[in-house]
Amino acid sequence: MHLRRSFLSAGLVLALAAPAIRAEVKPHPLFSDNMVLQEGAKVPIWGTGSAGETVEIVLDRKAPTASSKMDIPGVRVGPDGRWMVTLFDLRHVPGETVTLTIKGKDNTVEIKNVAIGEVWICSGQSNMEWKLKQTASGKEDGPKAANPNIRFFDVPNRRALEPKQTIEGKWVECTPETAAEFSAVGYYFGRDLQKDLNIPIGLIESDWGGTAAEAWTSREALLANPALRPYIEKIEEAKKTYDPEMAKKQYDEAMTKWKVADMKWKEAAAQAKKDGKPAPKAPGRPPAAEPPGMRHNDPTNLYNAMIAPLIPYGIKGVIWYQGESNAGKAYEYRTLFPTMIQDWRTRWGYEFPFLFVQLAPFMKIESEPKESAWAELREAQLMTLNRLRNTGEAVITDVGEENDIHPQKKEPVGHRLALAAEAIAYGKPIEYSGPVLRSMRVDGNKAILTFSHAAGGLVAKGDKLTGFTIAAADHQFHNAEAIAQGEQVIVSAPGVEKPAAVRYGWANYPVVNLWNKAGLPASPFRTDDWPGVTQSKK
Repeated sequence: MHLRRSFLSAGLVLALAAPAIRAEVKPHPLFSDNMVLQEGAKVPIWGTGSAGETVEIVLDRKAPTASSKMDIPGVRVGPDGRWMVTLFDLRHVPGETVTLTIKGKDNTVEIKNVAIGEVWICSGQSNMEWKLKQTASGKEDGPKAANPNIRFFDVPNRRALEPKQTIEGKWVECTPETAAEFSAVGYYFGRDLQKDLNIPIGLIESDWGGTAAEAWTSREALLANPALRPYIEKIEEAKKTYDPEMAKKQYDEAMTKWKVADMKWKEAAAQAKKDGKPAPKAPGRPPAAEPPGMRHNDPTNLYNAMIAPLIPYGIKGVIWYQGESNAGKAYEYRTLFPTMIQDWRTRWGYEFPFLFVQLAPFMKIESEPKESAWAELREAQLMTLNRLRNTGEAVITDVGEENDIHPQKKEPVGHRLALAAEAIAYGKPIEYSGPVLRSMRVDGNKAILTFSHAAGGLVAKGDKLTGFTIAAADHQFHNAEAIAQGEQVIVSAPGVEKPAAVRYGWANYPVVNLWNKAGLPASPFRTDDWPGVTQSKK
């Protein structure tokens, strides 16, 4: 049968004018066999062709109980050689197969095994990029990963000085082989979501290890915010003074030092292995001597090459695991991170759910510094959660590794993101967050903390609560005793008669154990904004 045309609309993508050339009709690479189209939303389909020719789209849906064919009005290719049609309100029918046919004047493209379901982008840096095969759990779960209702699209690592309109890649079904090469966090997120929603899940992986949030943000968004404009201005100034010969000389000198350090590290790592001890941290390889603005981690370059080409593909939302590369600049991140989220939402044209992972514990230091860069970054992430609607945070204080920035346990990360998606994106009445501080009041020598997301009550995962410190107006923090009572935690310490502030898990590698009865850990926090104070005093 033919669906009503009132459900459909067609439009053109008008970009910078380009000379008209004769070309076969070609869809964007996102439209390939095995793809997933977002259900219940605006779904643009676009590509290139010869200016002036008519492109016809046919969506042939073969459900188990009926056959339906969606005829879309033809659309003419614009003078820039681009075309777009937009579908609305597609609905998943269990067990059906879908074929999308795109007809031009001189050729026809048939896209098979199309699923209608839920599409999520998986983005960030190395902890999102970490493959399933690189994890301990992946060795067990990988061989069992076959699921045709999960589909992957892996965006290649690319950089660009200007926004790109296309990418390389293709959709593949989830098999033990394809899952092994995909994001572990993304896989576990998709696996849990597909199981709980019983609908096809499409995952688009667009991530790059060691990258900062400014590289994933558009130039326009950075320039529009006075606090972020220096990211662009510094690059422009650096271009004026860049000396390629001097840069090469400095790179060669740095490489010589690195080779010596790397050789010593290999010897130390081998000795540590013999002694049954963890290997020391490897020295970082010097970055290549590339001109300012050309490096992959320079502002906007990854947005241009790895996000812009995905727009406006129909998506349900984004999961994000990043922040390590911005640790040390947490106060900037308070502005940068929400700006990046809003930038993406503005360009897609709707406020999709954006779910992110709080930094895991890492880099335990016996003698705590005056401030913790990682604690401050976690705080900036928590602020973003409270600042922007339709956001969620997965807290993972229980999965960190003090000597490895890449925790092996990715399954709980994906699981907690899936819980957040089910609650925030799909409206399921479930608890999806660990306890989050709501307020503090002082009663005598006790600080009484009240939490949201208590989920029936706060509990200590262990004998007693750990990780709390408390201070009076003198800014001197003391290790505290903390007792959970319902939705509250009561904190005190000998010698602190008039509490002024409480901190929880305020360290690079916090040792903490406050959870709710839903089995989710509490977010680290502080109630003060005092800079440069001592973390704890025994």
